[in-house]
Amino acid sequence: MLGRHLRLLVNGSGWISGLIRLAGRYGPGEGRSLPFRDLNAAERRVWEAYPTGTPVDLRDGKNDDPAEGHTWARGRAVRAEVLAALLLGISENQPGRVPGIRLAGAHIVGDLNLSDAVVTSRLHLLGCHIPGIVSLNDARTRGVRLRRCHIGRFRAGRATIDGLLDLDGSTIENGVRLDNCHVTGQFRMSRAVVGSPSVPSRGGGTEDLPGWSQPYNAGRDSEPVTQVAVAVWAGGLTVDGGAFLRGLRTTGGLRFIGAHFNSGLYLEGAVLSGTDGHAVFADHLQATAAEFSQGFTATGAIRLRGARISGVLSFDKAALKAQGRVLHLSHMQVDELILLPDSVEGGINLGYSRIGVLFDRPDCYPENVHLNGTTYESLRGPAVLADRLSWLNRDPDGYRPQPYEQLSAYYRRIGHESESRRVLLAKQRARRRTLKLPGRVWGRLLDIVVGYGYRPWLAGLWVGLLLAAGTSVFSHWRPHQIGLDESRSFNAFTYTIDLLAPVSVFEQRGAWEPVGWTQWLANGLIVAGWILATALIAGGTRVLRPSNTS
Repeated sequence: MLGRHLRLLVNGSGWISGLIRLAGRYGPGEGRSLPFRDLNAAERRVWEAYPTGTPVDLRDGKNDDPAEGHTWARGRAVRAEVLAALLLGISENQPGRVPGIRLAGAHIVGDLNLSDAVVTSRLHLLGCHIPGIVSLNDARTRGVRLRRCHIGRFRAGRATIDGLLDLDGSTIENGVRLDNCHVTGQFRMSRAVVGSPSVPSRGGGTEDLPGWSQPYNAGRDSEPVTQVAVAVWAGGLTVDGGAFLRGLRTTGGLRFIGAHFNSGLYLEGAVLSGTDGHAVFADHLQATAAEFSQGFTATGAIRLRGARISGVLSFDKAALKAQGRVLHLSHMQVDELILLPDSVEGGINLGYSRIGVLFDRPDCYPENVHLNGTTYESLRGPAVLADRLSWLNRDPDGYRPQPYEQLSAYYRRIGHESESRRVLLAKQRARRRTLKLPGRVWGRLLDIVVGYGYRPWLAGLWVGLLLAAGTSVFSHWRPHQIGLDESRSFNAFTYTIDLLAPVSVFEQRGAWEPVGWTQWLANGLIVAGWILATALIAGGTRVLRPSNTS
C-alpha cells in the first residue's frame, strides 16, 4: 500500500501535497501504524485515552451484564489486538502523564495475548466481556485488574506481576492458570466464579475435561490434560501481599502445590466443588495464615500434606464433605489449628503433624481420625478426658502407642497427673486387644489387680478384702498346731497375713495347718499373695512405664 502511494506521488503531479496527505494518514499525527488505521469509534476513544490513562466507559446503563456481552451493540466492540498493541508501546506516551488502559463495558474481540511481553503500563478492565483467552504467560507486567468481567480463560503462568492482580467479581469460564507466577502485591479473586478448562478432544470437537496435570503435546502454549478437574491451577504461585479469595465459587478444585502466601490465604465464605475428589490440593504450601472458615464450603478433600503455616489454620464454621478422607493434614507444621467446622463428612488425617495449639471440640471429628505421630503443645476446647480417649480410639489403623503417650505427656505437663495415668491405663487396655490369648489373660489380670501399675490402690483393696475373708474364716475354723511340743497362741489375722505374704513374716504358716475345706482357702491366699506381689513389682519397677512402646 505504501509503495503504491509513493509511486503515484513520484509519477504524478502535486507530489508535495501528496506527501503531506500521506504523512497525515500514517504519520505520528494520528499515532497509529498501518494495521490500526481503521479503528471503530470505541477503539479510537481507547487509543486516544491511552497516553494519559483516561477512563473510557462504554456502558449504556441498560444492558451492562458482562455475561450478556455477546448481545451488546457493535459500537462497544474493541479488538484485543488493539489493546495489546497499546500495552506493548505502539503509541507514544505523553511526558508527565501515566499511560494505561482503563476500559469499562467493552466487548473484547479475540484473545488478549501478552505472553513473554514486558508491559510497563496499567491494564484495568471493568465489567467487560472477554470470551477469548487473556494470556500473560511468561510476561512481566504492572498491576492487572479485571474486575467483574466475563472471561473465557485467564493464564499467567510464570509471569511476574509487579503490584495487584485483581479478578474480583469476575467469571472465568475455563479456569485460571497461575503456575509459578509471582505477584508482588495482593492477589484478589473474591466473589469470582471459576469453572474448569475445556480442551480439544480426540474427535476434533471440544469436551470439558475435569482438568489438567499431565503434558498434552499440542504446542508450546498447550494446556496439560488429565482426568482431574482444576479450576485454579497455581502450583508454585508466590503472593507477597494477601491472597483474598473470599466468596469464591468454583466448579473444580484449587491446586496450590508448593505455593507461598507470604501475607496469608483467605477463603472465608468460598464454595468449592472438587469434582475430581479434591477441593484444595496444596501439598507443601507455605503461608502466614490460612482461613477456610466463616461459611467456607468444600465438596472434596482439603489436602495440605507437608504444609507450613506460621500462624492460624482455621476451619471455624466450615462445611466439609468428601468421600473417604476430607482433611489430609499430615506432616504439617502449624502454630494454631482451629478445627471447629459446622459439619464434617469424611476422615481426618493429622498424622505426623506438629501443632502448636489445637482448638477443637468432640463433635467435630468423624469416625476415622489418624493421629499417629501427631504432636501438639496445647489443647483448647470443651473436650473432657473421656472425649479425648474416644478421639484416640478412632484411628482406623488400630492401636498405636504414640497418640496415648502424647496425650499423657500433655496432661502431665499441665499438672494433671491423674488424667495422665488414666490415659496410660487406656493405652494398656487398647494394647491388650492386639495380643494373643495368654497376653490378654495376663493383661486382664494386671488390670483387675493393680490397673497395670497405674492404680496401685487396687492392690491394697484386694489385700484388705482377702485379709478380712481369711481372718473371718480362720477365726471360726481354727487350723491345727503342727508341733505339740511347744505352746503357741493362734491369731487368725496374723495367720492370714502370713499366708498372703510371699515370705513368712510371723512364722505362723509353718506352725499351723488348715483343716478341711479351709486348706483350699489357704492355698488360694498364698497364690493371691504371689499374684499381688508380682503385679506390684511390675508396676513399681515401671515394666509398663509410659515410654514403653512394645
